[in-house]
Amino acid sequence: MNNGLVNAILAYIMWGVLPLYWKLFNDVPAGEILSHRVVWSFVFMGILVAVQRRWGDMKRIAASRSQLLSLAASGLLIAANWLIFIWAVNNGHVVETSIGYYLNPLLNVLLAVVFLHEKPNRGQWLAIAIASAAVLIIAIDYGRFPWISISLATTFGLYGLAKKKMVQDASVGLLSETAVVLPIALGYWIYLAAAGESTAWTLSPSMLIGLLLSGVVTALPLLFFARAAARMPLSTLGFVQYIGPTIMLLLSVFVFKESVSPVLLIGFALIWTALVVYATSSVRAAKLAKAN
Repeated sequence: MNNGLVNAILAYIMWGVLPLYWKLFNDVPAGEILSHRVVWSFVFMGILVAVQRRWGDMKRIAASRSQLLSLAASGLLIAANWLIFIWAVNNGHVVETSIGYYLNPLLNVLLAVVFLHEKPNRGQWLAIAIASAAVLIIAIDYGRFPWISISLATTFGLYGLAKKKMVQDASVGLLSETAVVLPIALGYWIYLAAAGESTAWTLSPSMLIGLLLSGVVTALPLLFFARAAARMPLSTLGFVQYIGPTIMLLLSVFVFKESVSPVLLIGFALIWTALVVYATSSVRAAKLAKAN
């Protein structure tokens, strides 16, 4: 198993179990949780970059306008994704978050074809067609426009594309991204304090420590994802992502007790069929390439 695949699997397992973590802070508004997530991610990554002695890379990024613009875009995209995800989990929409991350691989393939000129083979296109049909079935069964799902898929798909096009160390990149949205997070802290609406600081000591660890919880899967994105085709990376939403689906059914219809389960079964077809086709294509 190559290093990129290992990193991708670790990232998506961690993301899959994240609803369990965010549910701990159900009484804290999503925007306030996001602000803490940004601040403590910046602190954690700052310590990590200092230990790695990579502050020189940060200076080079600051001197490059194109790099700063790319990082600003990726930072805002991932912050938007975090906010939507936290709000959805804490308002009982874990199934819809799962659907969103099932949609994301399809969007990744589209982005890979349009922007990176990757060319899926016939088996991979068949897998994409099966998964597309499954997503359509899920959306129809859901009964309303799945704005949470589509927003999560779009923001994370574009974030993955931005990471794929950036050439820099994962730690430095993530620190730079959190630095972009740090002023917004700190400004929100000041607003909450002035309005007397801060909730996080009233938590019990153990819960507050748990919230402070949001930086580690956030940074580790993103670091694994960044390393995977640099080593794998974007389309393949997208299909490995099915690990995450499948874990979320299981949590929504067995832990959070959200309702799941038989049609929805059929849709998910089709998606896993697509995953098997895609993986098999990819392995065969790799063997043929090596033989030639």
